[in-house]
Formats: sequence, C-alpha cells, structure tokens
Amino acid sequence: MSRFENAINIPSLKRLQDLFLDQFVASFAAPPGHLTLDLDAVDDPAHGAQQLVLFHGYFDQYQYFPNFITCAENEQFVMLALRHGSAPAAFAADSDLEGVAKRLRQAWPGVRLYVRGDAGYGMPHMYRICEQLDIDYTFGIAANNVLKKASEQLLDRAVRLYEETKMPQRIFDGFWYKADSWPVQRWVIVKAEANAQGTNRRFIVSNRPGARVLFEAAYDDYAARGESENRNKEFKCQMGMDRTSDHRFVANYFRLYLHTAALNMLVRLRREIAAPPPSPNPAVPVSALEGTERRRYFQARRRKDPLGEGQPCTWRTMIIKVAAEIVTSTRRIVVRLAKGWPHLDYFQKLCDHVCNRPCTPTASPSTG
Repeated sequence: MSRFENAINIPSLKRLQDLFLDQFVASFAAPPGHLTLDLDAVDDPAHGAQQLVLFHGYFDQYQYFPNFITCAENEQFVMLALRHGSAPAAFAADSDLEGVAKRLRQAWPGVRLYVRGDAGYGMPHMYRICEQLDIDYTFGIAANNVLKKASEQLLDRAVRLYEETKMPQRIFDGFWYKADSWPVQRWVIVKAEANAQGTNRRFIVSNRPGARVLFEAAYDDYAARGESENRNKEFKCQMGMDRTSDHRFVANYFRLYLHTAALNMLVRLRREIAAPPPSPNPAVPVSALEGTERRRYFQARRRKDPLGEGQPCTWRTMIIKVAAEIVTSTRRIVVRLAKGWPHLDYFQKLCDHVCNRPCTPTASPSTG
C-alpha cells in the first residue's frame, strides 16, 4: 500500500480530480436546475516531518490545511485540495471553484450555482471570481469598526426588546457597504441577538437578489451550511482523514482522495437505502417540523432507519465488523454468517438493494 501511494504523481492527481467531477455529475439522474456548493477548510494536524507541514498561528499547531467543496443537495464531496499548513482559508479556492463551475456548466449548461462559505472565504478574490462566473454567493464577513457602527442601532433595539419582553431577540437588517479593497459596494446583512447570555452580532455579504428583501431567510440559508460541516466532522473524526502520515506531499494528497472516495460511497449508500418514517403531522413536511416535534421524529427515525442517516461508526458496528466463518474450497469462498446476528435483516436489505438497483448512467468524460 505504501508503494502504491508513493507511486502517485501530479498528473495522476489531476485525473483523479476529473474523475471525482465525472462521478458527481453521474450521481444525478436528471440535470439539476440549481446546486449549492459549500466551501470549507479543515485543519489536519501532523506529528512528523511530512513535506509542506507548516505551523498555523490560528490553530497553534503544525498541520496541513485541506480545502473541500461539497454539494448540499446530495452531500457529496465534489473537489478537494490538500494545501500547506500555513495557507489562509481561501488560498487558491477561487481557482478550485472556477474549475468546478466550468465542468458543471459543461455538463449542465442551464444550472444555477450558489456558493456559501464562512468568513475565511469572505475575501475580495472570492467575490471577484463569483461575479465573473455569474455565481450567486453568500460569505461570512469579519466584523470591523465600520460594520459595528452601522449596526449599533440594530443591536440597541434587540437589547431594548429583550429587556421589555424577557424573551430572546434575533433581528436583522441590511445595507450597502464598500471596504477600501473593494472596487464596488456589496450588500451586507447583519444579525443582532440579545438574550440571557448577552449580545451577539454576525455579518454576511451576498449578491443574491432575495437577500436585499428577505434578510432573515437569506441569513438562515447561509447558516444551513452547518449540515455540510457535519460531513466534514464525519470525514475528520470517523473516516480517518487526518491519517496523512506519508512523508511525500503527493502521497498524502492521494491518501486524502482515498478517504474522500470512501465517504462519498457511504453517503450514496445512505441516501439509496434510507427508509425514513412519514411525518407525524401529515399536513407538515418533515423539513418544516420544529422544536420537540422535530426531535421526536428524528429519534424515531434513528430507531426505525438506523442506516439511513447512520454515522460511519454505526455502519461499522452494524454491517462491517461482523463475526463470520470463512470456508475456502477449490471453486469458491463462502462467508457464513450466524442466523442469530441481530442486524442480519439490514445486511440482507443492503445486499438486495445493491444487487438489484438499476445501473447509473455514465457521465461524459471531462475534457482538458
């Protein structure tokens, strides 16, 4: 395995990048009209003398700093880039996004792309590439004295409402803003909160037309990128993403691809065999459930459909780590499972689905 990883070169990595994009395109049965792409960087601490492991002041450690582009519609990783440890969050993210956008529009000329990223991606070069490529975007933006001054009255209003009602307050406003490094004004939305824990302000910048009218909806849509961050947590904590312990940078890059392919496979299996129970309220879809009703629904789903949204550790425990007897003959190898295995029904369901599912149409290969 070590020789295999170290045999990989840069042209091989470029072909893998194209393959990931081709597989992502092929995962859609019909051309989508809209795609939401989430950008995120994950710290990857290193404990050896790997190439391009450098110290990052914010994380206070020696690390790699990979960048990921994921799709909110099907939860798959679209592109990844392993970067040196001291890289800024948005380092080379504009060129990665440009490559993805061109490939997706080559496959689906009419698709509308929407990009989200935290304040680490709220940089002038990211705004510029999105505007050049006609991509809708919402990025977080770090607070500064100008933004704080412009939102002071909104925060005072939130505090006053909280003092009058003793209920947590969450209010929004929007305004045009131009930093010194920006050639044009851009639309900024501010969220002001006041509750028993104190006050809080957050800012986002967006070019979406609806953001100028529906402040709260635009902010909540940005905050929904937290679900993509959950995939990154699975990737880092349960899929061994941080096992980048080869000496060569290119070998670690390839190892990251292997872990990403494993997570994409799990995501597709989860979505294909999921059998969620119906909404407890027929008049309200599951996505609209709130509070206690929503928590009870997902507790019931975890009991009735444990693999549909199961974490990697759940799949390992229920499907992969199984005691079995291996019988080898000259003609075949038989794996004998115990009849008393409590998860045998799930295993049979999974096997039946994989064996009987229709073939996925092959995507046209990338050019270039």
